[in-house]
Amino acid sequence: MNLPGPLERLINLWGKFPGVGEKTARRMVFFMLSQDPGWARAMASAIVDAVDKVRACEECGAITTDDVCVICSDNSRDRRKICVVETQEDCVAMEQSGVYSGLYHVLGGKCSPLDDEEIPKESLDLLKKRIYRLPANEVILALDPRIEGDLTAFTVQEALKGMGVRISRLSYGLPVGGSIGYADRATLHVALEARREMEEEED
Repeated sequence: MNLPGPLERLINLWGKFPGVGEKTARRMVFFMLSQDPGWARAMASAIVDAVDKVRACEECGAITTDDVCVICSDNSRDRRKICVVETQEDCVAMEQSGVYSGLYHVLGGKCSPLDDEEIPKESLDLLKKRIYRLPANEVILALDPRIEGDLTAFTVQEALKGMGVRISRLSYGLPVGGSIGYADRATLHVALEARREMEEEED
């Protein structure tokens, strides 16, 4: 059965969400159509509002509606520690777990040779400037326990070489191949408390 053009477009767009296949996308679209029209309009308005107003914090790269996020603006946070994460979603997961009280830095990328992806140079430059300015004495790498996470960790470590800051990484209490964004509070707490210092490699 050929669906009307507007439905096809909506299903195709919905299918771009991570983990959403064609059948799931179609089920979601038909669910939306079964709701009151006001609900769908509110959903559309919320999406537009988020796209127009949500941005990256100028300091750390986390999500915010202001130039500087509430975490960077909070003087009660431990400004000696910077938790480095790959994505804004990872930052939200760490913060909602309630196990960390320092500052964050969102890399906005990872080292993945197969995907031809690298950490943005400007993100590493900003991280180094923040370490000097705060000043911070520890950088905690909260990166996924998979090969891309290892490569990313070593790249950050190399970029910070010689700065005299302690570099540690979350313990492998996190399941190998897992994701920071899906870890529960207890897992993140254990991984953070058991973090291990990364030793500098000899030249």
